[in-house]
Amino acid sequence: MRWPYVAENRSFSPWIKGGELVFVTGISRHRSPQNLAECLYEGKDCGISGLVVLTGDAYIGQLPTTLVRLADELSIPLFEQPYSLPMIEVTEVIARAILRSEQKDSRGPAANTMTRAVAETVGTDTLDEFIRRYGPLDTDALRDVADLLNAWLAHQGNYHAMAEALHCHRNTVRNRMNRLNERMSAQDDPAESFESLLLAHLLLRS
Repeated sequence: MRWPYVAENRSFSPWIKGGELVFVTGISRHRSPQNLAECLYEGKDCGISGLVVLTGDAYIGQLPTTLVRLADELSIPLFEQPYSLPMIEVTEVIARAILRSEQKDSRGPAANTMTRAVAETVGTDTLDEFIRRYGPLDTDALRDVADLLNAWLAHQGNYHAMAEALHCHRNTVRNRMNRLNERMSAQDDPAESFESLLLAHLLLRS
């Protein structure tokens, strides 16, 4: 999966490059069983990685059984997501996977592109909600330590390399990291808290 894409128009091929996980909500446009089938055929031609259909009483009631059979025939992964499941929880899972990808190759353009795509997909309101809900620091505090976190990502926590990148002494980096850790000391799981911090930073900088 390259990135998530929310399909608002009847046809989405002009905005697809291949490998996207396409979300169909039915909010902006009525989606009949025939149109959902067209989404699968179009997705097959475009090379999407999968189709997610949001179902609920308000818009798309349920997945037609014919759609499930068609997805099997076309070998396209088809997922059903209830409207009761907040989109932010789905995008959090995707974003955490992106973070791990970026940690493995922090200088890779693909990981940076995926991070930007998630930020664009979830929108400003959802992004702010994510930072409030999961981020150990608020938005202003994140911006204050942006240079430190960028250096950490680029050099995978190597204080010597971070100091060179920040043009300061290694002890300065160590002291700043210690102060940052102290601000997150109230979190139950320090490792998960730091991962959430990095994730919020990556999404914010996108």
